[in-house]
Amino acid sequence: MTTQFFSDAGILAAPLDALMAAAAAMRDREYGSIHTYSRKVFIPLTYLCRDVCAYCTFAKPPKAGEPVFLSRDEVLAIARAGAAAGCTEALFTLGERPELRYRAAREALAALGHETTIGYLAEMCQAVLEETGLLPHANPGTLTEEEMLRLRGGCVSQGMMLESVSPRLCAPGGPHYGSPDKHPTARLETLERAGVANIPFTTGILIGIGETREERLEALRAIDASHGRHGHIQEVIIQNFRAKDDTRMSAAPEPGFDELLWTIAAARLILAPGISVQAPPNLSAREYPRLIAAGINDWGGISPVTIDHVNPEAPWPHISALAENTALAGKILVQRLPLYPRYLFARAHWLDVKLVAPTLRCADSDGFARGEAWSPGGHAPPPAPAYLPYTRPDARLTAALNAATQGDGLGEDDIIRLFAARGAEFDAVCAAADELRRNVNGDTVSYVVNRNINYTNICYYHCKFCAFSKGKTHEDLRGPAYDLDLAEVSRRTEEAWARGATEVCMQGGIHPDYTGETYLALCRAVKEAVPQMHIHAFSPLEVRHGASTLGLSLTAYLEKLRAAGLASLPGTAAEILDDEVRAALCPDKLNTAEWFEVMQAAHEVGLRTTSTIMFGHIEQPLHWARHLRRIRAQQVKTGGFTEFVPLPFVHMEAPLYRKGGSRQGPTMREAILMHAVGRLVLNPVISNIQVSWVKLGEEGAKQCLASGANDLGGTLMNESISRAAGAAHGQELEPARMEGLIRAAGRTPRLRNTLYGDAPESQRTRAFGAAELSPIILTHPKPRLKTQAAAQ
Repeated sequence: MTTQFFSDAGILAAPLDALMAAAAAMRDREYGSIHTYSRKVFIPLTYLCRDVCAYCTFAKPPKAGEPVFLSRDEVLAIARAGAAAGCTEALFTLGERPELRYRAAREALAALGHETTIGYLAEMCQAVLEETGLLPHANPGTLTEEEMLRLRGGCVSQGMMLESVSPRLCAPGGPHYGSPDKHPTARLETLERAGVANIPFTTGILIGIGETREERLEALRAIDASHGRHGHIQEVIIQNFRAKDDTRMSAAPEPGFDELLWTIAAARLILAPGISVQAPPNLSAREYPRLIAAGINDWGGISPVTIDHVNPEAPWPHISALAENTALAGKILVQRLPLYPRYLFARAHWLDVKLVAPTLRCADSDGFARGEAWSPGGHAPPPAPAYLPYTRPDARLTAALNAATQGDGLGEDDIIRLFAARGAEFDAVCAAADELRRNVNGDTVSYVVNRNINYTNICYYHCKFCAFSKGKTHEDLRGPAYDLDLAEVSRRTEEAWARGATEVCMQGGIHPDYTGETYLALCRAVKEAVPQMHIHAFSPLEVRHGASTLGLSLTAYLEKLRAAGLASLPGTAAEILDDEVRAALCPDKLNTAEWFEVMQAAHEVGLRTTSTIMFGHIEQPLHWARHLRRIRAQQVKTGGFTEFVPLPFVHMEAPLYRKGGSRQGPTMREAILMHAVGRLVLNPVISNIQVSWVKLGEEGAKQCLASGANDLGGTLMNESISRAAGAAHGQELEPARMEGLIRAAGRTPRLRNTLYGDAPESQRTRAFGAAELSPIILTHPKPRLKTQAAAQ
C-alpha cells in the first residue's frame, strides 16, 4: 500500500496526510508502542569553532580573560549533577577544530597537555566514564579515522549532523560559506569513516536553511546508503532551523510546521526501518502528537540539568509532561541509552571492550536504560510500577493475553510481546495473570517450612554467575570452603523437624571427590535422623554426576536415590534453557537437552520436580520465551513439575558481574513480568508460580503476589547461595512473618508440604513455637580434599 511513496517522485507528489499515514504505519511495524528518549547532560567543552555558519549562536570567539575550554573539574561537576538526576548519557558538544583558527585555543590546549581539541575531548570522555558512570557520546564534527578510533575507546557512540549535501549552501552568500567542515564531501567522508570503524553513529539534516525538498531527499538517501554499507546509523535527527538574533540569518524565514512533518515522514519512508527518526521536542511548539503521527519514534536527548546549548532559547520540556503527551499519542515513553539496543546486543562488533561493563550496568534486558537503583537482593526498596494514562494495550497484546488465558500455547513472538509490556500494557499483563491465578488457586498463598542444607561449597565447575562455589578461582568470594560431616547433616535435620519443618532441601557444589554414593549417604543420614522428613534434593547436574560416577543410567540411579529416601528434585541448574546463553554462562555444565533428560527420567520414576529460571544477567527476552516454551512442552509430556520458580540474578558478588560481563540483575518490572508471563504461558499445565522472597525481599514479593504468583516458597532456616552472591535477604522468614506478609497482601496463608498438600497440624504447632536456631557448623574439608580442591 505504501510502496508508491518510496521513490523520490512518489514522496514529492504525495499528499501530506497520506505520506504521514504511511510513515506512521512503517514506524509502528518496527517499534510498536515504544517511543524513546535519552536522559542526558550537555557538556559544552568549548564554544570556539573554526566554522562560521550563518545560523549558529553556539560558536563564539575567545574573549580576553575567559577560559576557552571547560576544565576537568567543570566537566565532572556537570556530569555528576547529571548522574544524580538519573541521566545515563553525557553529550559532549563543541565547535570544530578551533585550534586551526585561534591562537587562544592552541595555547589553552597546550596548557592542558594536548595539541588538539579531539585529544582533550578523549581525555574528558574517559574521565566522565570513570568518575561518574555516565556513558559519553561525542559530537565533535568531521573527524579523521585516527581521531574516531581514539574517541571510540571512551565513547559508546559518536555523532555529526550531516545537515545538507547541497554544495550551493557553501557558496558565497550561503549559510555554510567560510565553513570548510560543512562541505558535503567532508561530512559524507566522516559518515563513511564511522561505518568503517564500527562506531554507532547519530546524524541528521537541518531543514529550512536554503535547501530544496529534493536536496533533503538526496541527503537522506546518502545517509541510508552509508548505513546500507555498514549498519552503523543509530538515529537520524530532523531538525528545523530556528532564526536567532545576532546571526546572519536572523531575518530568514523559518520552515513551516507542515514542512517539518513532510521531512519527518519522508525520512521514515526512505531510511532503513531500524534507524530511529528523531525530532527535538523543544523546537516544535509542543506539537508532540503530530510529530509522532509523522513517523518519529524518538525524542532525542532531554536534560533535567542543562540547557540546550545549541538552541538556548528553547527550553526542554519536563520529562513527566513529555511522557504524558507521548501517551496521548498512544505511545509509551522509555528511557534509552546513547547506545541503542541492537548495538548493545552486538557489542563485540560495536563497542570497545572497556565500555562493555559500564554500559551493561546501565541497561535492562531490552537494552534500554535500567532507570532504577533497585537490584535483586539489595537493600534499596523496589520501585512502584509507573502508571501512564491514556495508553491502551494493542490488538496483538490483547490477543496474546486472551490466548494464554484460554490455555493455548503461545509462540515465541507473542511471549516476547508480553515481556515488552510497559505502562498500561504492563498493568494489563499483570491483571490478566492475577485473574488467572485467582481462578486457579483462589486467594490462598502457600508456603512451606523448610531448611536448606548446602553440604559443600567446593565445586570444580566454573559457572560464571556463581558466587557460592569455592575453587582455585574463587578464593576471594564470601566464606571459607567447607564439606559437611554426615553428623552435621543429621543434626540440622533433627533441629529442622523440631522447629516445624517438613522438608530439607539439599544442594551443593560438585565436589571432585563426591560420587553417587555420597548423595545416597546424604539421603540415608536425613532419613535415619527423621524418617518423616521430605527430602527435596540434588540438582540435575548432581544427579548426572552421581549416575556417571557409578556407571549407572539416570533412571537406575534415580531409583536408587528414591529408595534411599529422595522424594523430589529441585529444578535448579536450569539458568536459561537455551544453549546460546549456556555456552557463555556455564559452558562446562549441562546443556539444555541434558537438563531435560534428567527431568524426564525423574518424572518417569515418579519423582516430582520444580522448574526454575535464573534471569537478568546476559540473556534477552527471546531466551526467556524459549525457556518457557520448553518448560511447558516438558510438562505436557510428563506432568512432573510442581511449580515454576523465577530466580532473579543477584549480581553483587557474582564473578560474571565483577568482571564486567553482566547486567545488575533484572529490573523490578522484569521480575514482576517473569511471574506474570510465567503464569500465562504455563497455563494450564503448571498451576503454581512461586516468588522468591530471598531475591526480591518482602515488598518485591508482595508486588509479584499481585501479578500471578500464589506461593512464597520456603521459610529457609538457612540460605547461603543467594547470600554468597550478595543478597541482603535469606536468613529465615519465620512462619509468623510469612503469614503477616501474605495477609498484608490481602491474601490467606496456607502452610503446605513440598508437594502442595497441607502440612501436618503438629508441625504447624512446632513451627509457630520454634526455638532459636543453634549456630551452624561448617565442617572444614579434610586435608586430602583441600589438596584436591586446590588443584582444580
